[in-house]
Amino acid sequence: MMGLDPWVPGLVALVLLILAGLPIAFAMGLVGSVGLVMILGPRGAWSITGQTLFDTGLSYTLSVVPLFILMGNFVTRAGLSDKLYAACYAWLGARRGGLAMATAVACGGFSAVCGSSLATAATIGKVALPSMRRYGTADSLAAGVIAAGGTLGILIPPSVILILYGVTTSQDIGALFIAGIIPGLLGIALYMAAVRVTCLINPAAGPRGPKTTMAEKLAATRGVIGVLGLFVLVIGGIYAGVFTATEAAGIGAFGAFLIALFSGKLTLRTFGEVLAETATTTTMMFSILIGALIFANFVNIAGLPAAMTGFVEALAWPPFVILIAILAIYLFLGMVLESLSMVLLTVPIFAPLVAGLGYDLVWFGILVVVMTEISLITPPVGLNVFVLKTVLPDVPLGTIFRGVGPFILADIVRVALILAIPGLALWLPSLMG
Repeated sequence: MMGLDPWVPGLVALVLLILAGLPIAFAMGLVGSVGLVMILGPRGAWSITGQTLFDTGLSYTLSVVPLFILMGNFVTRAGLSDKLYAACYAWLGARRGGLAMATAVACGGFSAVCGSSLATAATIGKVALPSMRRYGTADSLAAGVIAAGGTLGILIPPSVILILYGVTTSQDIGALFIAGIIPGLLGIALYMAAVRVTCLINPAAGPRGPKTTMAEKLAATRGVIGVLGLFVLVIGGIYAGVFTATEAAGIGAFGAFLIALFSGKLTLRTFGEVLAETATTTTMMFSILIGALIFANFVNIAGLPAAMTGFVEALAWPPFVILIAILAIYLFLGMVLESLSMVLLTVPIFAPLVAGLGYDLVWFGILVVVMTEISLITPPVGLNVFVLKTVLPDVPLGTIFRGVGPFILADIVRVALILAIPGLALWLPSLMG
């Protein structure tokens, strides 16, 4: 590889290490560290790597990550998923396909306080599938809407992936959170439309559930007032400029603790389990982030962003065509890489290029996350599908993948709308306090 820019053998080595089964956090960290040694020498490389470890571990901005994870874990322990699904079912269950629509809305609601796609799919799946089966909803539609609805966990704030995207690209995390609201609501609406179209084509796939009285609807809604209030407090406070995203995370975690405490489901043992689970998840995410930052330092110093910019200028393609090509790369990578790793691996490479083309990086971040959502339900990896398979072992994998088809089309429509109307992501941030 003599004569090649250092980033070329670096990328080749990274791909080979990932294919060999080395965890991506260690693969990125190893390639980045060795690459820095080759370019700067041991002294300069250890200085940059050590500073990256120190800054990341003690970052005030990144303290938002464990706090929002803690918030989601407390709310999960409080049994919110059951209450959310009951409320959505009360209002929508009597419609054709209403149980599946209620599941899509419940996934969106749970995402608003959980922030994890995998946790959303697994938790709502345990609650919703038995009800849908009881009233005759086809397994393909039921599993498909759960897997797709679960993907909303990484877009509707608080979103851990948006936090890490913001840190990697130096974008305001509060603005990213607010930017994800309308695209997230649009995703829920399009998923409901996908359910409706599926039931028009095959009415037997989504029969109506039993009707509920207004008194039953209101009673079910009262069960989620506390958590809805918590979401409004956290996101509304960020939007109005009352507190920062980090302060909002602390308020959200404490509020979720109170909800879990007063629900009667938080014991000393479960409290310890929540803390242990939060620590484990946080450690995993920080490992991937640190590896990605070391790798980003390497490719930046090695000149990859400049090389990509020069390559694009030589192609003389219109900026919009280049953007579409980048999104297509995300769709392809999503078929073979886990979502968090994919974002942290590619954003340091693509973000400088996209910014150079004149696009807003907050808007681009929302597009990246929506493309990542699609990757969570596309074969052969489709991580949400496999998580759901472990929760629902009696549902064939092929049935789940067949069921997510209409929802993948709905997501493609959402990407097209965000591309055509950037204000869907940028209007609310422009009004922030």
